[in-house]
Formats: sequence, structure tokens, C-alpha cells
Amino acid sequence: MNKVDYDIIIVGAGASGMTAAIYGVRSGKSILLIEEKMYGGQIINTPQVENYPGIENISGTSFATNLYNQAKGLGAEYMNGKVTKIKDCGNTKKVTVNNNSYTAKSVIIATGAKNRTLNVLGEKELTGKGVSYCATCDGMFFRNRDVAVVGGGNTALEDALFLSDYCNKVYIIHRRDTFRGEKQLEESLRAKDNVVFLLNRVVEEIQGEEALESIMVKEKDGDKSEKISINGLFIAVGQVPDNDVFSNVVKLDEYGYIAAGEDCKTNCEGVYAAGDCRTKSVRQLTTATSDGAVAALGACSYINTKS
Repeated sequence: MNKVDYDIIIVGAGASGMTAAIYGVRSGKSILLIEEKMYGGQIINTPQVENYPGIENISGTSFATNLYNQAKGLGAEYMNGKVTKIKDCGNTKKVTVNNNSYTAKSVIIATGAKNRTLNVLGEKELTGKGVSYCATCDGMFFRNRDVAVVGGGNTALEDALFLSDYCNKVYIIHRRDTFRGEKQLEESLRAKDNVVFLLNRVVEEIQGEEALESIMVKEKDGDKSEKISINGLFIAVGQVPDNDVFSNVVKLDEYGYIAAGEDCKTNCEGVYAAGDCRTKSVRQLTTATSDGAVAALGACSYINTKS
């Protein structure tokens, strides 16, 4: 790559970043899309996507590959590398990646957020094979089966309530004896005949060969463990954004998310945040792509006003 000056640099090639690239190129802007790992983001871990409007069924990998090919085919440039700094230089922004510097008239940060894991044996190997971090995305695959939800916040309780309408039995595993989530959600779950509460428990192992078969659940303050046979395990213990490197140029909230509203504008003029890395209440594939479009069009408008 010999080019160092772009209209828009997009940091992160998940669904929001690649959508932003598509909208940016179609608006006549030069685009550099930078991804530290593999393009696609979290969606590549989802075996089947069935809740994206207009697409009845597609694998997460195929969805991401289609976005990537579309962005590249339209003319977006792509590179692998870790962005270590963004500097606001007024009408331009300086982005440092792989010890090289690139400039852009506008920057879109779309680095997403990582699901917080349990970090137990078998979790990594069985992710996408019964272990999931999104009940809304994958819950329907476990209709009439036994599943478990790990967590004690609103997300965990909402996931359990959603799954209880479709699954045979839903275990709720929480490391404390009280929930952080809303009392009304808890009461709705306790009224369900197919919901089982396992409090003061932690998951110590996830078991299965080709797919999830069972989990070992241990008393938090004891030695007793029990094996529970399930087909699906939904982990809802929070997400972790990775935005510290941008804190010099954009404002972060107390949890590390970039402060940006539905217009995706940050406190730094010309810098936008799209997808799961920004402050928002709903983090789904549809909201990620929506953010990508909004951020790209906002960046284009910003550039046009400065021309």
C-alpha cells in the first residue's frame, strides 16, 4: 500500500465497519478499512443467522464474507493491523497502525465489544456448538431442549425469559444469591414452571465432543459439584469494549464505551463511533449495520461541509 491519505479511515471490520465502508465508497469517498484480526467481528461465531431482515437463513461467516466482498468490490481498501493511536489534527485525523501513519478527513471507530467469557475448560472449543453469547440470535435452535443461562443482570434474566417460551427447561446459574437485574424480570421467571434457579453456583467445566452435552456446576463456597445435561449454554456476564487506545481523542463512559448517540457522533468533530463499541441499549446485527450506515453518511456530510 503506497497511499497514505484517505477521506475516511474505518477502524474495525465487523458488520458496522464493513457497512460503513460500503456506504462510504458508494458516496464517492476513498476508504481504508483496518482490522486487527479477521474481518467479520462476533457474527462469524454464529452458525446460523435467522433474524436479519430479508435473509431467512445464512451462516455468520457467509454473512461477513458477503459484506467484505461487497466493500472490496466497490473499491474500499483493506488492511490488517492494530491501530495504536488516533490524533486529532483539526481538519484531518492521523491514524497510527503497524508503526505507520495514515491521514483521513474523518474516522469511524467500529471496534465492537468482546463478550466476557467464563474462561473455563471447554468454552472456547464448544462456542458455536451449543455455547452462545446471544439468546436472541441462537435461542430458536434449541426449541424443546434443555438449556442454561449464566449471569445475574438484566440481559441474563431477559435471555432466560425469552428461552423459557421455546425450551423444555431453562436453568439460571448465578454466582450470588440475589440478582442485579430487575425484580419484575425475576418474578416473571419464578412464575415459570420450566425455569430452575441455581444460585451461589459457578460453571467450572463445559463438556461435549462434537457439540455441547453437559456442564459441571459447582457451589461457589463449597466443594459439591453436579453434572447437568443440556443442549445449549447462553453466557450473559457482560461485554468488554476495547477503546482505551482512543481515550485521548474521544470520551468514554464509565464502562469504557465510546460516548456517542444515534447519530454516531463523538465529542471530537469528524470522529464517529459505530456498532457495539458505542453507548447503546441494543446490540444486535441489525443495529450494527444501521450504525455503519449512519456513521458513514455522517462522515461524508462532515467532509462535504469542510470542502
